[in-house]
Amino acid sequence: MRILLIVNTLPPTDVSGVGEQVLQLAAALRGEGHEVEVLGRGAGGARGPKVLFPLTVLGPCWRALRGFRPHVVQVHESDGALAALMVATVRALLEPSPLLVALLQVSYVEEMKAIRLLRADGRVVGEPTFRERAFFCFKAPLHVALGLLTVWLADLVLAPSQQTANEIQRDYQADSVRVLPNTTGGVEVERVEKPAPETGEEYLLFVGRLRIRKGVEILLEALARLCSRFPELRLLVAGDGEQGPSLERRAAALEVADRVRFLGRRSAGEVRELLAGARALVVPSIYEGMPLVILEAMEAAVPVIASRVSGIPEVVEDGVTGWLVSAENIDELAGAVEEAWRDPEESSRRGAAGRQRLEREFRPPAAIRIWHREVRAVEAPGLTREAEREE
Repeated sequence: MRILLIVNTLPPTDVSGVGEQVLQLAAALRGEGHEVEVLGRGAGGARGPKVLFPLTVLGPCWRALRGFRPHVVQVHESDGALAALMVATVRALLEPSPLLVALLQVSYVEEMKAIRLLRADGRVVGEPTFRERAFFCFKAPLHVALGLLTVWLADLVLAPSQQTANEIQRDYQADSVRVLPNTTGGVEVERVEKPAPETGEEYLLFVGRLRIRKGVEILLEALARLCSRFPELRLLVAGDGEQGPSLERRAAALEVADRVRFLGRRSAGEVRELLAGARALVVPSIYEGMPLVILEAMEAAVPVIASRVSGIPEVVEDGVTGWLVSAENIDELAGAVEEAWRDPEESSRRGAAGRQRLEREFRPPAAIRIWHREVRAVEAPGLTREAEREE
């Protein structure tokens, strides 16, 4: 089977969970004997800035449809909406006529709701930046419109968790959305030559884009409550983004600046090194899809402390592979951090359980079995003929 995957963000140019998942899926499909092309930005793909990808990908997409002649075209996120429109418009003229699949990691309707004031203990502890408010007013509504178009055109719509599938079905008026979990382990990550500069001791770790919906402000508040009792407690923050400067100011105001290191953007290999020395990964988000970094922590046998939002509870088992807490709840987050820090043996036990669950459910072969099942369940003449030839 020939499969064309279309995505706006691809490592190493972009640090993107979406792009990493595309590479994981492509590697696993090739391992099954399929021919796979990945169409993104850069040489052989779309030219120009990321924001123009929905338009600039159309030319390369048309060339791939005529030259590669895919049996399946899969677009990722709403950036692929216009490519999906092209496929839907011309596929009757193509041989084979490709199946159109859409994999959406988040609902932008829900992401818009997460661009708001963060409140805890009756106080405002964080607020969106100008760029985030501009995203709310302009870019997010466009993504919603493109998402609606993508879902309307697609023969099959996929999401990484049941909660996200429910959101897309509701927000984008989809008839049905199937679940294809994110995975890790299918693509070799280049290891760094030496560990990233750290404290020399264990630490808590946050990894992600510094946006208001990530809830790092809540984590800083929780850290401030624990520092007097745990003088060795440290937090490393790996990532950059709109909230970076305000978070550094917030850490200074809470008098925890000496306990927090803002490391900036880190490569996939550096993140693996950071996870290797972490007591726990902390994901205090108020909205997510299915964060890839949680799977990376599980692969490293590191327990996860995370908000009970979106698809996270479908990956993290409270009391088994980590701790789940209410979003924007400083007390619950501080309590979970304290338990993980006080009891390294329990942290190790939950981390080991996470590694076991990852091996069972979140490796590429498991996802490929689901992908095949869902794709085969959708009628597509070209796909059917290909299946018959394989048999």
